[in-house]
Amino acid sequence: MAKEFFYGGQAVIEGVMMRGAHKAAIAVRKEKSKEIVIHEEPLNATVYRGRMARTPFLRGLVGLWDALGLGTRALMWAADVAVSEEEEKISFTGPVGIATIGVSLLFGIGLFFFVPLLASSGIGNLLSIPTTYAVDVTAADGTVQQVWSAGPIIINLIEGVIQIVLLVAYIWAISFIPDVKRLFGYHGAEHKTINAYEAGAELTPEIVAKYPIEHPRCGTAFLLTVMLVSVLLFSLIGRPDFPLLVLSRVIGIPIVAGIAYEIIRYTARNIDNPIIRILIKPNLALQHLTTRQPDLDMIEVAIAAFKRVLVSESIMTEEQAKSNDAAVAAQPVPAGD
Repeated sequence: MAKEFFYGGQAVIEGVMMRGAHKAAIAVRKEKSKEIVIHEEPLNATVYRGRMARTPFLRGLVGLWDALGLGTRALMWAADVAVSEEEEKISFTGPVGIATIGVSLLFGIGLFFFVPLLASSGIGNLLSIPTTYAVDVTAADGTVQQVWSAGPIIINLIEGVIQIVLLVAYIWAISFIPDVKRLFGYHGAEHKTINAYEAGAELTPEIVAKYPIEHPRCGTAFLLTVMLVSVLLFSLIGRPDFPLLVLSRVIGIPIVAGIAYEIIRYTARNIDNPIIRILIKPNLALQHLTTRQPDLDMIEVAIAAFKRVLVSESIMTEEQAKSNDAAVAAQPVPAGD
């Protein structure tokens, strides 16, 4: 029995990475020569096509690895290509790249994890919001009774709101940086290319440019869904002492990611449902912060990367990949591939 395969990708420095079931392809345009350089990388069969990749909720871990592992390598390779024509070469696949990624991860964890956690706990203490669901209340006759409190839910909601505000504010702030604007343009090119392919359109820059800049499986949508799921999930455990609170967030990451990933897959499969279309509006709206309308040169790079993936899947021939008017309708990938 066949199943639909969801292609994905991400923007990199002056290029796009596209991922299939068997290979990932990164296409980058060199600044001086304007040449499109393509790197193809086979994907680990155990990780990407093994049992975990086919098991609901566990396959969300593959999505995390995709973003942290493959995505990081793609960014570092693209950075190497981007500076390769400069007089002083810097290798981002060496210590410089590792240090850059490490600092970025620490900054992200601190800003979007510890700051909301500390701030929500501080606001809870300031407003004397209970951290447990059972609160002792002294009645008029002096007896003590336990009553239910929504305190933990309120504090977790505060934490979630702070996370979302910080995320939106951070993306909005960096969007003014010229290099980030270009990165967001390549993000838009990635979305348009996949949208065009899934519609069975010809993969040419002029035609692909007509397709939407939003995509329901976008990583930005995944981030927002993760935050919303975390509020609901962590509300179940209340607000334990701070060390346990931190531990619960660390342990909960794969669980939250697994649930969020299934939500994203479900909404993508049922995108024509009117209720689903209403529910995903916040996800699509947030994507307007991380995407820009790409120019035709950006779309050409995204198409080049995607064609290499389709060739590796035997969905497109080498001749079609070289053609400027190749139209290949979205096809299913056999289960177990």
